[in-house]
Amino acid sequence: MTVSTADLWDERGPELYSIALNFTDFGDKVAFSGPARTVRCFEDNALVKTVLSQPGDGAVLVIDGGGSIATALMGDMIAGLAIDNGWAGVVINGAVRDREVLSTLDIGIKALASNPRKSGKTGAGDHDVTVEFGGATIRPGAMVFADADGVVVDR
Repeated sequence: MTVSTADLWDERGPELYSIALNFTDFGDKVAFSGPARTVRCFEDNALVKTVLSQPGDGAVLVIDGGGSIATALMGDMIAGLAIDNGWAGVVINGAVRDREVLSTLDIGIKALASNPRKSGKTGAGDHDVTVEFGGATIRPGAMVFADADGVVVDR
């Protein structure tokens, strides 16, 4: 990414959403960008694992976990799958686990918190659907830009 989210906002503000959540950076990459792929799930990460096991081709997976930090939707093993499959990053409206290992991995990961508790594994949820959180609407294919200042998405 060659431009900061703040500069991008100054240039294109009305064309963008700014996700108004207090994300923490968990991966080694703070700045990343790519077209959105989406997952909507609640305290169940089986679908997240399935999607990140597929070729990412530089995409950013945006996960709407309903803002729950009661269970982790991604840990080091699933993050490793994302790296192996060419994903640029992951933005999670929810929690992660294995934060010390995540911090060493060559991928962007933004989430609300960390919690060691595993999530369910039923596969409940939807993928490649429009999700809404933090005052933003994220549709599959919309460009996602993330850095230390936050996350902005094309409208």
